[in-house]
Amino acid sequence: MKILTDWGFTREGWRNNSRGEYLVLLQGGLLTGFVILPVYQLPGLKIQSTHLLYIIWFIASILGLTGLIFIIKALRDLGKNLTPLPYPIENGELVQTGIYGIVRHPLYSGLILAALGWTLFQMSISHLIVSALLIILFEIKANREETWLTKKYPDYSEYRQRVKKLIPGIY
Repeated sequence: MKILTDWGFTREGWRNNSRGEYLVLLQGGLLTGFVILPVYQLPGLKIQSTHLLYIIWFIASILGLTGLIFIIKALRDLGKNLTPLPYPIENGELVQTGIYGIVRHPLYSGLILAALGWTLFQMSISHLIVSALLIILFEIKANREETWLTKKYPDYSEYRQRVKKLIPGIY
């Protein structure tokens, strides 16, 4: 499949994880698990106040919509540089504008925000656990990606100092 080779996937990479292929598999598994996971709420946790429930749903909606905006904007800004692998594509360029001028890994941020929005909306402990695993995975994947980006692009170190990793202005 041409799209997989365009993204940098190779048979050799699948054998030895040379470009982070196993992280992509783990990410796909966690995201799939998140989607099909049943909602499990703590038995004693029932919000009685409709006012409080609406506030929680509002916050959840803001998280989800912000996540969706991050994802859409990141996909548009990346353009031909898009790859699910943490290893940068061969003929790519460093994108530092648009959403990438606000946060270095907006796709990861967007997925995390969307997952947390759904978790809060459902008040689901099972989804909270998978969201925590996603945060850990994206931290690991981003660190691996940044090692390769620093080697490939001389400007990446300065960009890394200027723009936060996952949470704009904070982290």
